[in-house]
Formats: sequence, C-alpha cells, structure tokens
Amino acid sequence: MLNDTIVAISTALGESAIGIIRMSGEDAIRIANDVFRPKSKEKLMDFRNKELVYGHIYNDNKIIDEVFAVYMKAPFTYTREDIVEINCHGGIIPLNQILKLLMKNGARMAEPGEFTKRAFLSGRLDLAQAESVMDLISAKTPKGFDVAFNQLEGRLSLKVKEMRNEIVTIMASIEVGIDYPEEDIEDVTFDEIKNHLESIKNKILDLINNSQTGKVLRDGLNTVIVGKPNVGKSSLMNALLREARAIVTDIPGTTRDVIEEHINIKGIPLKIVDTAGIRDTDDIIEKMGVERSKDYFNRADLIIFVLNAAEELTKDDIDIIDLIKDRNTIVLINKTDLPQLIDMDVINKYIRNDIIIRGAITLEHGLDQLEDKIVEMVYGDKIKKINENPIISNVRHINALEMAYEQTMDAIKSVENKMPYDFIEVDIKNIYDYLGEISGETIEEDVIKKIFSNFCLGK
Repeated sequence: MLNDTIVAISTALGESAIGIIRMSGEDAIRIANDVFRPKSKEKLMDFRNKELVYGHIYNDNKIIDEVFAVYMKAPFTYTREDIVEINCHGGIIPLNQILKLLMKNGARMAEPGEFTKRAFLSGRLDLAQAESVMDLISAKTPKGFDVAFNQLEGRLSLKVKEMRNEIVTIMASIEVGIDYPEEDIEDVTFDEIKNHLESIKNKILDLINNSQTGKVLRDGLNTVIVGKPNVGKSSLMNALLREARAIVTDIPGTTRDVIEEHINIKGIPLKIVDTAGIRDTDDIIEKMGVERSKDYFNRADLIIFVLNAAEELTKDDIDIIDLIKDRNTIVLINKTDLPQLIDMDVINKYIRNDIIIRGAITLEHGLDQLEDKIVEMVYGDKIKKINENPIISNVRHINALEMAYEQTMDAIKSVENKMPYDFIEVDIKNIYDYLGEISGETIEEDVIKKIFSNFCLGK
C-alpha cells in the first residue's frame, strides 16, 4: 500500500477562509499536474521545491477553485514521499470537489492517521514521536503542548534508546558468562549486571513517577468541589472561572445538580465540578443531587473541600472529612471575613495543616494560594525535573514502562540469587522488548494499526 498515493482534507470542514488538502505518494505530482494550472508556467513541478504557487484547479476545462499549491519533493517531507498540498477556499463545496477530483485522477482516500503512519514506517518518526502528534493537536494548555512537543522532538525516544543500549551492554556481559563458563569471572559478571540493572530501574522509575503529571497535563485534572450546603462552593466555582456560572444565594441547597466546566490554572487543565451540598435531606430532588455528588467525588483526581469559618463544625462536615481520608484534597476554610466560629484546634485533629487554605472567596482572598496549592499538588517535587526528564502522558507508554520495571526487578532478584545466566537473560530480553514497544521497534502490527486508527483524517 505504500506504493499508492493518498489524499485527505487536513483542515476542519466549515466556512473558514482557507482549507488544505494534502496528497502524498509517488503519483502526487502527476495527479496535481493533471488538475492544477499555474498562472505563470506549464506545471507545478516546473517551480522550485516547496515554492507556493498561485493558480486554478480545473475539472477538464471548468475552473473548480482559485488556489495556492506547493510541491514538496521526497525525501525531505513529513512522509518522506512526494507531497502536494493545495490551499483552497475553506468551504465544504470547494474542499469536497477538489478531493473527489484528486481521487478520480488516481489518489486514494487516506485512512485516519495514515500520513503520520507513513512517516513512522519510513523511519522519519518513531512510534512515540508519531503518537505525540495527536497530543499536540489535542493539547489543552501551553504546558500540555510543551510536553507533547518535547516528545515529538524525541526526548522520550532518546531516553528509551539510552536504556536499550545499556541493556545491550548487559547482554554482552551475559554472553561472556555463557560462552566461557569455565573462567573464574562469575562474581564480577553478576556485579556488573546488577549495577546496570539498578541504573535502568532508576531511570524507568523516574519516568513512571513523572507519568501522573503527564496524564494531568494531557487529559486534565478531574476536580470536585465538595462541602455541605451554603459554605461557598458555587462562589468558589465562579471565582475560579472568573464568571457567574453557578447560582449563588444565602439559601442552603441552591445547587441541586452538578455543574461542570473546563478551566486553565497556571498551565494545568482542570475539569472542575461544583456539586450539590452533601448532607442528610428529606428533599427527593436534593437527595438525588447529593447521590450524584458522591459519584463524582469517588471519580475525582482532586477534591476541594470547603468549610464555613463562620459556623461550628457539624456532623455533615465530619462525615465529609471521613470521605476525604487518603484522597488528594485541598481544604478551603471560607468566609474568614466573618466572625469565626469554627474551632481550628478541632480541624487540625482531622486535617493536616499543609493542605488547609484560609480565605474569603467573595472578596477573592485566598484564591491565589488555592491555585498555587493546586499547582504544587500536580507537580510536587517534579517541577524541577520537567527540563531534565521527559514527562510521560501516554497510557500505552506508561503500561510498557511498568512492565519493563517489573521485569527489571525480576532480573535483579535473579542476579542476587545467582541464577543461571540463561534465566537472567530471559528477563533482560523482556525489558528490552517492553522498552522497544514505546519507540515501536518491538511491537505487533495490529497494535500499530490500532494506534493510528485513533488519529484524525488528514494527519
């Protein structure tokens, strides 16, 4: 199939000013010459490589659209094949008419992600870099974009390559022990193998430890605001959004359903949910809202628990405190501008002081500290490592790293027990293969097909 020429619309259909149609393959320039007529020369291929050329698309002698076209000559292209891109008007009619015309003249509709798949198969990108393309497109914040771009640049691939090269060194040491068993080098070889394995284990662990941050930057942090009624949950939602999204009144139980919004806090994407106040109630509708709140609570990555400083701690508060144990939680003591009735000594018996923020959200007091605490909880001590180690955001990569880590621990145990070299070699070969799954060097063809099927058309 790599011998044929593929085509797809690479921009969203609609009413935009410009739409782009991309064509890649050995017949790309021939097909383009059949339908595109430049203003100043005979054919598109008569122009310089990568020069943008003005002209018209013709179907026989009928003009379809006024366009710019560019010919990019292999191998210095995205796919390492000849590529022609046509910049036409962005409406549905011209895009579809030109697409059909190109297919009529010999191009085939590209499968989802097939341009990037060809870049992978041609060796221009490895699999980790190819997958980062979709992460770039779907990035929700500048920091998420940076993570994906670093992966596209090959930082993760380089780290994987270094570890796999070190494994090759270990394999060489093992071969010495297998080929020359009569020599008195066994203890030295075991020590050497263990040192290499410890080094690889630490590198894999660093990447795994950064993965939670990566998943947050890629997919967003599911954040739920909880508390009993009338403590300021909806005011906090509005303050974080910088708009009056939720209804705020002095009447307890105003919010009876969950409200979801997406926000960006200092580069971290949050899907933030304002929930109905959690309390015992006989109101059927409010009770349904409370149950839905608990469901969102159970699925949250981060919980913001709001307490009212102007009220004494109640049974409803204590019940929520029991729910947030062992969860990623920030506690906001709200309404500190009012006379304080809450007993902080009692609070400190239940809640660690380092996760408590005091403020008055209607006055925007404490909002900055809350946002800083969210950033701190996402990055922790990893924020200094962002420029040192790649941040892993892809679930497939995380799974491969976790399997490689397990095999590394098994190999270390085998070395410590001085198992036969061929037993150790099996574990080490598995480490090599799992790491190779990240870059695509040791991965099944059906997995590759599934990965690229999740791409959008035209990419």
